[in-house]
Amino acid sequence: MYLKHFIAQNYRNLEPFDVNFDPNVNIFIGQNAQGKTNLLEAIYFLALTRSHRTSNDKELIAFGQDYANISGHVYKIQNDLALRVLITKKGKKVWVNRIEQAKLSKYVGQLNAILFSPEDLDLIKGAPALRRRFMDQEFGQVDSEYLYFAGKYRQVLQQKNNYLKQLAQGTAHDTLFLEVLSDQLAGIAAEVIVRRFKFLSYLNEYARDAYAYISSSKEKLTINYRPSISEITKDDTVEQVYQKLLTRYQKNQQVEVLKRTTLSGPHRDDLEFQLDGKDAHLYGSQGQQRTIALSVKLAEIQLVHHLTAEYPLLLLDDVMSELDHDRQSALLNYIHGKTQTFITTTDLAGISWEIIKKPQVYRIKAGKIYLEEGKMNG
Repeated sequence: MYLKHFIAQNYRNLEPFDVNFDPNVNIFIGQNAQGKTNLLEAIYFLALTRSHRTSNDKELIAFGQDYANISGHVYKIQNDLALRVLITKKGKKVWVNRIEQAKLSKYVGQLNAILFSPEDLDLIKGAPALRRRFMDQEFGQVDSEYLYFAGKYRQVLQQKNNYLKQLAQGTAHDTLFLEVLSDQLAGIAAEVIVRRFKFLSYLNEYARDAYAYISSSKEKLTINYRPSISEITKDDTVEQVYQKLLTRYQKNQQVEVLKRTTLSGPHRDDLEFQLDGKDAHLYGSQGQQRTIALSVKLAEIQLVHHLTAEYPLLLLDDVMSELDHDRQSALLNYIHGKTQTFITTTDLAGISWEIIKKPQVYRIKAGKIYLEEGKMNG
């Protein structure tokens, strides 16, 4: 798939523009704070209806404006689609082929996009929340059921945690209602966990191959899912996971009231990356950790292709300068001819462009986008 026609209005600092992208490689050059990342964020938002930088959609609306509008024409193997997202201060609406979609889950997945930024290089050594967000964002765009259950889990989790606080403060006394919430949460959590195991089994295989390709190393990369309840295994059914979670919630009920929070579930789970059986977070060098992070991103491309028969868009936000020549070459060779790629950079110096054939180059300055030859595109 590729994004051909793209329009953005009132999106952050970007001047309104209307652009036709190259189906292969598009490069955006500009100094910091000129709008490069905002552009990639807008493309990412068109795909997932969420930002990778903020959970507050109001921040995406340009100062002094009441709305932001982004739309695009997407070409796929079987069909082509007109997508649109309208962001207002009251919420957001989405359209597919000019038909408004009642649920975001019906929209997400029409356009797949993988974003790789310098922050993603911290996937291995960063906090567990970063890895959980990674799972929710990436798995949600290829499985509408995962997207639904992950969103429902956050909703019920917040409801349960609020009630735990009320019980601790003495403003609520009905523990039966707490048991109902725990039962509901365990059922939804089980759906999330089983799907995480499923998608990570694919991702593990593709990441292992990508790591071997990039590093030319004999080391074997393995990705393990670590549920907060160690008794849960990859072979468990949804019903078995549900029972194990419910048992833990019942056992920990008094402790959860005292601590005013839910102590187990997908919001406490983590990923572990191993090289030859050793935890890469503890024992991996910085170079190894960066290679793992890059391998995971390349594996995501293969995962999307495996599940949808389409290659996703690849958004590289100021990440090329963070990679040495060998990793740059490995990345560009790996994606060559597969994905429509969007690259932002402050300059072209020091980057291995010899692999890229005739990219479309733009400059971004103060939110305005120009073709490299000087003609403004928009």
